[in-house]
Amino acid sequence: MDIKRIPLINREISWLYFNDRVLQEASDPTVPLIDRIRFLAIFSSNLDEFYRVRVATLSRLSNLNEKAKEILGYNPKKILNQIKNIVVRQERRFNNLYENIIVKQLAEEKIFILNDKQLNVTRGAFVKSYFRERLLATLVPIMLDDSLPLPELRDRAIYFFVKLTKDKKSRYALIEIPDNLSRFLVLPETNNLKFIILLDDIIRYSLEDIFFIFDHDNIEAYSLQLTRDAELDLDKEVSEKFIDALTKSLQKRRKGKPMRLLYDTEMPLDMVGYLVSKMGLHAESLIPGNRYHNFKNFIAFPNVGRPELEYPIYPTLAVAGLSFGKSLIGMIAKKDYMVNTPYQSFDYIIHFLREAAIDPKVKEISIALYRLADNSRVIHALINAAKNGKKVNCLVELRARFDEQNNITYSSRLEEEGVNVLYGIANYKVHSKICLVTRTEKGKAAHYACLSTGNFNEKTGKIYADHTLFTANKKITNDLVEVFKALKQNALPKGLKHLVVSPIDSRPAIYKLIDNEIKSAKAGKPAYMILKMNSLADEQLIAKLYQASNAGVKIKMIVRGMCCLIPGVKGYSENIQVISIVDKYLEHARVHIYCNGGDELIFLTSADFMTRNIDNRVEVGFPILDEELKKEIRDIINLQLEDNTKSREINSHNTNKYHKTNSEIPCRAQIDIYNYLKYKN
Repeated sequence: MDIKRIPLINREISWLYFNDRVLQEASDPTVPLIDRIRFLAIFSSNLDEFYRVRVATLSRLSNLNEKAKEILGYNPKKILNQIKNIVVRQERRFNNLYENIIVKQLAEEKIFILNDKQLNVTRGAFVKSYFRERLLATLVPIMLDDSLPLPELRDRAIYFFVKLTKDKKSRYALIEIPDNLSRFLVLPETNNLKFIILLDDIIRYSLEDIFFIFDHDNIEAYSLQLTRDAELDLDKEVSEKFIDALTKSLQKRRKGKPMRLLYDTEMPLDMVGYLVSKMGLHAESLIPGNRYHNFKNFIAFPNVGRPELEYPIYPTLAVAGLSFGKSLIGMIAKKDYMVNTPYQSFDYIIHFLREAAIDPKVKEISIALYRLADNSRVIHALINAAKNGKKVNCLVELRARFDEQNNITYSSRLEEEGVNVLYGIANYKVHSKICLVTRTEKGKAAHYACLSTGNFNEKTGKIYADHTLFTANKKITNDLVEVFKALKQNALPKGLKHLVVSPIDSRPAIYKLIDNEIKSAKAGKPAYMILKMNSLADEQLIAKLYQASNAGVKIKMIVRGMCCLIPGVKGYSENIQVISIVDKYLEHARVHIYCNGGDELIFLTSADFMTRNIDNRVEVGFPILDEELKKEIRDIINLQLEDNTKSREINSHNTNKYHKTNSEIPCRAQIDIYNYLKYKN
């Protein structure tokens, strides 16, 4: 199959359709009001990162002109223009949703977001007092001079662009909005009415206190936010030199090329023109927005109203057979266990590490870390293990995008505490989520493994839906010993029998599994695949899936994010169905199910069907060998395939139409999975 001719959706455009599904959740009146605001915040945060990384990359490539077209197979300038058109439409929907629907519905709940023009004398005095006590000393405006270049604006910081007018003459200034204070101030309640004001409007209300030394007739302020190129140019050598290069690159990131200027649509044209001329921006970089930027801060919007304005918090469920009051290692020695976060507690993983840290028979702990929580309990457990005389090998991926500085800090701390810190392999990110505990039993080494589809991060463990396997099965642990042995030597693991590890094994292993289904289909036998992942963009794998579809293999896919494959295209993908689930929890698990002639094979993995995951990262896929756990995973996937409430169809029209199933009963996978695990136990 000619890859250049297969039907594909451009990955950037596909990603924007994914973010549109997030915006759909914010639009859904059945979603509790405060959570609708949080989905707006997620949409905004996603878009920031998209511009910092993907649009930045396209912008670089667009400078290559014809060569870029030849490499990519499309014109990056054309895609940049499409991106701008889609984003402008989405921003309009976003603004309308917030201003004309969300704010009004908050008012119906007797919750009012006040701006600087809506304060009465009493609330105005409260705001002025807060401003003078907490804010004034932190605000130092930058007065602009026409003869000088515009000062460097910090990436993603919010600024007020201020115009002071006197006798038709104007003076401009910039004020950076502090990011170390809450964005929201709850004002005193009156007659059961709740009032909230944003930090932005507190400053607007107090502009005269800032610019009192300048004679002016009028003062006006409009918000703006600059998003910069976040890609890094790095020395790839894995050494102290690499850490130094990374640290310098992080500093450079803050001054990267401007990619997007989001500005208040109320800003007068002369002020917009001033910014454009001073910053040298192109038209596609200008995105008109609403009054408030950095909407991602609204993830912390305070619920001052009824509890029902938020999704209920369900208590985490126990894993049948695992007890915090007993040795987890002792129980894992007898059988495999699965933890399905966030339905079941991430604390099982912490408890496993804590037990290993104090168990006298444990001699060594090896772990690969990608993203960590602030004040990570995983790190605390590893440090305690080192203090207890265990040999602790910790691979920290310093190139985890936007977590680089955090991981550098943790690496230094681990080294100070005697942990053997590994820095991965040159040219390959280590994205695996693996841990191996080695224990002396009857004079021999016994191994206990923890492998996951998600990060060892207790914060995201509360909101990311992932699967984590505990096992002492030698088929898996013996391979994992070889994986860590290779990583300690800055090498790629080879010759594994049961684990599927990128970049050596994944592509041939996946092709072999797909070919096996193609062979069955051609022989008239049952043949199917069910594949769940975050993203699908690798063109070779898409071509392979098209080949399987043409052979008669039935393929069902659950893809949360970007999906470049187009289902239902005659001659390519008539046997492929794709849905995307966006709900309260972020669907993060990667699951592969193959018919295998009726003896189903089930794999979990840290890898998506992205070229970077298959060819340029160290990823670990692992089989589920326990029959009871295989059924559990299959049941969970079946519930997701039956979702007719929060799942959308992925198709050539990109309309994100809600998926309908044969069931007349509403099926919402995340609620159904919680109940399944609750009553299963």
